[in-house]
Amino acid sequence: MAAWKMAYHANCWGPLGGDAVGVTSIGRLAYRTFGDMERAAREIAAAGYEGIEFFDGNVLDDAGEPSEDVRRILSATGLDLVAVYSGANFIFADILDEELGRIERAAKAARSLGAEHLVVGGGARRLAGVRDGDYDALAAGLDKVVALAERHGLAAHYHPHLSTIVETPDQVARIFETTAIGFCPDTAHLAAAGGDPAALVRAHAARISYVHLKGWQREPFAFTPVGEGDCDNGAVIRALKEIGYEGWVCNELDAWADPAAGARESLDFVRAEAAKA
Repeated sequence: MAAWKMAYHANCWGPLGGDAVGVTSIGRLAYRTFGDMERAAREIAAAGYEGIEFFDGNVLDDAGEPSEDVRRILSATGLDLVAVYSGANFIFADILDEELGRIERAAKAARSLGAEHLVVGGGARRLAGVRDGDYDALAAGLDKVVALAERHGLAAHYHPHLSTIVETPDQVARIFETTAIGFCPDTAHLAAAGGDPAALVRAHAARISYVHLKGWQREPFAFTPVGEGDCDNGAVIRALKEIGYEGWVCNELDAWADPAAGARESLDFVRAEAAKA
């Protein structure tokens, strides 16, 4: 598995939320894990990972600058900051500049802290349903993310996500017909939306330079360690090997009673499956 470097997302060490000020200030609405990020990093490093991914709200301080706490944590644990995850509605023209300004601040912080990748989700699903032009607006916004990421020396990736207008395989194909952004497959979200993650990896191989692996179970709905549940991550690992993927693979788990144990279990699974492949 020499061509793969393994990272883990810090989101399992506390509840996921958004900064409440974003209700009245779109430009300050960031994702955040409300937990002890130092503990998360220590346990991720102890599990055997080389890298870590944070949400945008966790890498920015109160003034919107790169977090010195995160810089200290990275130095103390020896982990590389691999990626920062952000997102936006993208389809509402009146607020797009505010959203992009916030994403650019996250990109600036990510690069300052040593990251290589910027991952974004989004494409709001309106309460009344999708309107004509929403996919075009999303694609245009994602192309602007590509440009701002390049300004900061980052590779930009789009992460299809449940509850957005890009969930299903057809929707994934549709958005990638009209934007130049890279594809960060999150295997659990793709499977839960009715897709075959391994097939999607093969179909969009040329766009993939960063990967999220996550487990998912159908009943009751839950995210799980990478090797558990109804998402065949073994098949995804084989597909990644077939397309000659090299680079960072980020395991992820949104919530787990023992986050450190979930991190170890996921890494053991990926190593074993990659060795078999």
